[in-house]
Amino acid sequence: MKARTIGTAAAAAVAALAARDLLQKRHALLRNFPVAGHARYLLERIGPELRQYIVTSNEEERPFSRDQRSWIYASAKEENNYFGFGTEVDVAHVQGHAYLKQRTFAGPLPDAHDPAAPLPSAKVLGGPRGRAAAFRPASVVNVSAMSFGSLSGAAITALNEGAAQAGALHNTGEGGLSPYHRKGGGDLVLQLGTSYFGCRNADGGFDLAKLKEVVASAPVRAIEIKLSQGAKPGLGGMLPGAKVTPEIAEIRGIPVGEDCASPSRHSAFGDTDSMLDFVELLAGETGLPVGVKSAVGELGFWQELASMMARGDRGVDFVTVDGGEGGTGAAPRIFADSVSLPFRMGFSRVYGTFAELGLTDRLTFIGSGKLGLPENAAVAFALGADMVNVAREAMLSIGCIQAQKCHTDRCPTGIATQNPWLARGIDPASKATRAAVYLRTLRRELTKVSSALGVAHPSLITPDDIEVLNGDYEARTLASVYGYKDGWGRLGPELAEEITRLLTA
Repeated sequence: MKARTIGTAAAAAVAALAARDLLQKRHALLRNFPVAGHARYLLERIGPELRQYIVTSNEEERPFSRDQRSWIYASAKEENNYFGFGTEVDVAHVQGHAYLKQRTFAGPLPDAHDPAAPLPSAKVLGGPRGRAAAFRPASVVNVSAMSFGSLSGAAITALNEGAAQAGALHNTGEGGLSPYHRKGGGDLVLQLGTSYFGCRNADGGFDLAKLKEVVASAPVRAIEIKLSQGAKPGLGGMLPGAKVTPEIAEIRGIPVGEDCASPSRHSAFGDTDSMLDFVELLAGETGLPVGVKSAVGELGFWQELASMMARGDRGVDFVTVDGGEGGTGAAPRIFADSVSLPFRMGFSRVYGTFAELGLTDRLTFIGSGKLGLPENAAVAFALGADMVNVAREAMLSIGCIQAQKCHTDRCPTGIATQNPWLARGIDPASKATRAAVYLRTLRRELTKVSSALGVAHPSLITPDDIEVLNGDYEARTLASVYGYKDGWGRLGPELAEEITRLLTA
């Protein structure tokens, strides 16, 4: 009797669904194929998951392949991150693949297998311009800009504590310095976006007094002015009023429950000249190194910046170049796919602009955009990067599964969401350990590959040490591919000698 009742109810439900499908006018598929047509929408909805785990090969998926994710997961968990039985990459035919050329003999090298071995920057951040709080970053691998609001409080806490354990810097992102950035004790890079969140006055303009208060209240080691980012270069943003909770409103300095539009460009300066005045103002008032972050589009800005810095009276302490493949920020498809140059091309053009004027030893170059993988990071260092920032890779290390739902507030792992029920899935303490282990592992991998190339530090890898496959059977050095002149991509002799001595003493 019970089974018959259940069967009758199920049949009635199917009949009701069929009737609804036949009468609705929104979906032609369902009018033509009532009930059965829903299977198509179900498969479409779970298509990414099917492709992720069943259909695609280990090297096929984007933005991070299964092999790349597996390496990050294994590294973060201190599991075996080696791969057996040879590479799955079609090494003889994949165009654009980079190959590092090991050396037979080498000079003094550090212990490449010590998990606790330091790997500091080869340059003192702010040193060339004599900033009062100049310092040598303890790690060449640091956590990139991701705001509280785009990431949950638990995720920010885990990343900050992980950065502290690994001796790395943690960039706050443009959403302001939140309590979660303070919990783990990690040193911070305070990012200033176009809305000056946390450092703004009532009309949205920059407030120097509030900036100084924020800097004094937390372990801020540097200030980064965000001009643009790889995910959505040249585009402002809108934070809907429904998402402006009392907590976010207090952190960002905006009214509760009201829409907040971020402009596409800064109001505190309007050209390169006034930007440098702003940089010097911040550095003079705080003593901190000050730099800019930008994706790369037209080169006029960079040429003007380098030309003005060549005079020696004003300048940025660091430049963070973000690749157009960057992706932690939600963006319109055209911006994600087609605005700004990919990292290697964009970075090489910016670096070359400063190299032409002999300025490369006078500022620190930071790269971001899928550089949390050893091979990509090695190429960045060969092109002239002094440090790399990791964002999505850091998210993967604390449990991200590349569900690509960051823009929906329904991140299943609780990382890119403000949903309390989803965010509770993150245990900040254990995830912090994983983030720290990942950061240390990436540094160790960079030390290993540097040693294989016969140098003590990744900043000593040159653009002639790496070749890029061009077609089936031709390869060109990075220097040739990106038009580098003799000496480009290399540290000056004094810097090279100093970092080698630090690591091999």
